[in-house]
Amino acid sequence: MADKKRLVVAMTGATGAIYGVRLLEILRAQPDWESHLVISAAGLVNLKYELAMDRRTLYALADVTHGIDDIAASIASGSFKTEGIVIAPCSMKTLAAVAHGFGDNLISRAADVALKERRKTVLIPRETPLNLAHIRNMAAVTEMGGIIYPPMPAFYNKSDSLTAMVNEGVGRILDMFGLEVAGLYKPWNGL
Repeated sequence: MADKKRLVVAMTGATGAIYGVRLLEILRAQPDWESHLVISAAGLVNLKYELAMDRRTLYALADVTHGIDDIAASIASGSFKTEGIVIAPCSMKTLAAVAHGFGDNLISRAADVALKERRKTVLIPRETPLNLAHIRNMAAVTEMGGIIYPPMPAFYNKSDSLTAMVNEGVGRILDMFGLEVAGLYKPWNGL
């Protein structure tokens, strides 16, 4: 597994657990990629509520799992090479922690590591409407080199299902890491 590219997938208690799950499903099918999963307690509650999925089923999708409080985990160190981190979904609490370098759990610490090492850091915030604190925190993460990727569907694809909309978002996110998966979405090529 040392030759594989590693991607950290973190999940928090914001709505949109399907994004983290779909990322893990796609990464699982990529022989050259290794997924590292960490999920918060609120993320587990949301996973069960939204998808009727339990921890064991989720963990089976990841190559490596880490506990939320395991600050000594491999992904808590910059010397552990990864392509970066995707927080999907990202709660406003986690956004604030990342924006202010408050590494009180493994999700915010792993994001802090990715930012300090100048690795791709993608946050999928799920909140609406946004207040000024949310917007400022998004700006702070962006100024540090992170990417804020609200899961907004592109209607030009005329997607007629939730699955197609999720696949489009996940496909575009994975493209940012250099992983192109055929069939997830149709890029815009003009009229």
